[in-house]
Amino acid sequence: MSCYNTLQFPLQDNYLYQARLVTEETTLGALRKKLYSATSSQGYFSENAVESTTEQTRTAGYAVSVAVIEGTGTLQSEERTKVWFKTQLAPTEMITGRNVVFEREQHQESSTTDDELNRRGDSTSTPEYGEKKLPHAIIIGVKKGGTRALLEALRVHPDVRAVGVEPHFFDRNYEKGFAWYRDLMPSTLEGQITMEKTPSYFVTNEAPRRIHSMARDTKLIVVVRNPVTRAISDYTQTLSKKPEIPSFEVLAFKNRTLGLIDASWSALRIGIYALHLETWLQYFPLSQMLFVSGERLIIDPAGEMAKVQDFLGLKRIVTDKHFYFNKTKGFPCLKKPEDSSAPRCLGKSKGRTHPKIDPDVIHRLRKFYKPFNMMFYQMSGEDFQWEQEEIR
Repeated sequence: MSCYNTLQFPLQDNYLYQARLVTEETTLGALRKKLYSATSSQGYFSENAVESTTEQTRTAGYAVSVAVIEGTGTLQSEERTKVWFKTQLAPTEMITGRNVVFEREQHQESSTTDDELNRRGDSTSTPEYGEKKLPHAIIIGVKKGGTRALLEALRVHPDVRAVGVEPHFFDRNYEKGFAWYRDLMPSTLEGQITMEKTPSYFVTNEAPRRIHSMARDTKLIVVVRNPVTRAISDYTQTLSKKPEIPSFEVLAFKNRTLGLIDASWSALRIGIYALHLETWLQYFPLSQMLFVSGERLIIDPAGEMAKVQDFLGLKRIVTDKHFYFNKTKGFPCLKKPEDSSAPRCLGKSKGRTHPKIDPDVIHRLRKFYKPFNMMFYQMSGEDFQWEQEEIR
């Protein structure tokens, strides 16, 4: 029996909607059913399986309220979260042998090492006074969406203190306890915000419950990007370290002729934003979540930073005067601070040239993601216009 068939997504009866409840008969339930039940025993997914729901998604016409009923009765139980969480930490259990080694290596290479955590990555920028506090806000995702660029821009703000490395506390180090987690944080003064970023939180099923147990008023930032572009960027990062891995086309499809998309491959699975967001909305209202466009962070970084600073309750100090466009890298960099001899630009691991991907593969993936994108727009209340971007 397919591992997908064992996944149980409860009806979202703890949501408050402005129009109607999402149930198994409505669009998100239909997409879930097609993704997790209509797959073959190997966990592959036909690119045409979601096409019939595209029009449904476009006309569903509901929006998630910013309110979520509070109380322990609305939260998933430990038993209910175990299976999905298992697939996040051990994706090899639901994929075929051709990807086993590749998936394991990909998971490991994005980890922050213990040495990096011990150094805390920010010793040169954190003042040696104040108090260490648990984060007030967390950048929870997504991988290869632009989280590092956002964090570095936020660290320019005098009222933001953020740990430089990714703690991975709520997905990989939770057993170490909150005291360990707090000790990683930089010291802050009254009025300053403590932050961290770990992109894998967004796709880790237990992260919402764990963050909620820390502080239910935690503010959450999700940096999203066209899921097709994001998947290619994800693959490019791995390819730079593991040049022997199979091609993108091989990993994305079990059978291109039949249009069998391997939805279990993490590079593709991360981009199904609607299904991941569904879990977060069981714990946090939309009013505590901000969705940042990875594309707009490149073309209008000051505009996106204005939204972020407003969301965090900060004065708009980081503005267009802090950015310049680096033509070599192809993205904005921070201008040289007065006390530094060089501008602050992301390292060589950012802005890699993507390998050339067969246009037919890109077209098929766009079709695959379209209904999920439409649902994500409705759930988040943000239209990222990825379909218009593709037409251009």
